[in-house]
Amino acid sequence: MLKLGLLAFRTLSKPIASRLKQQAGNYPKFRELIIDLAQANHRLTTNIQRRLYGQATDVKIRPLNEERAVQSAVDLFGEVFVFSVAGAAIIFEVQRSARSEARKEEMRREELEALKRQEEVLAKEVVELTEKLKVLEHLAKGRGLLSIFGVTQGQETQSSKPISVA
Repeated sequence: MLKLGLLAFRTLSKPIASRLKQQAGNYPKFRELIIDLAQANHRLTTNIQRRLYGQATDVKIRPLNEERAVQSAVDLFGEVFVFSVAGAAIIFEVQRSARSEARKEEMRREELEALKRQEEVLAKEVVELTEKLKVLEHLAKGRGLLSIFGVTQGQETQSSKPISVA
């Protein structure tokens, strides 16, 4: 459900960015700001392109005309918005996944601790049973095997009585 919501938000961010592009040029102070931003971006990208192509970078760069600068800034603003939304969605998903993995790891650690405690209890029981067995073996050697079952040496069992034939 969460992934579906993120996908819907990312999909809706494109029309929102388009709407921001339309409204951005309507406000005079904001328009000046974005024109300055567009001119700075134009100078930066032109210098980078010239360096990449091995051309001179000390040549004066002609500024963009006002409408083209507004359009360039609005395009840049819309792209930044869309990429910001996509980046935020990715960061959110990574953090959610990390929290989920941390919970799973904590559950595994708790299960391991429970198994260790159970192993300790069972080891103690084995030691106790071993001690009891030693005591029983010692008693059996001292009295004989029949004394363990409550039979003394003078008693006979019923199956060993002679049967009289009449």
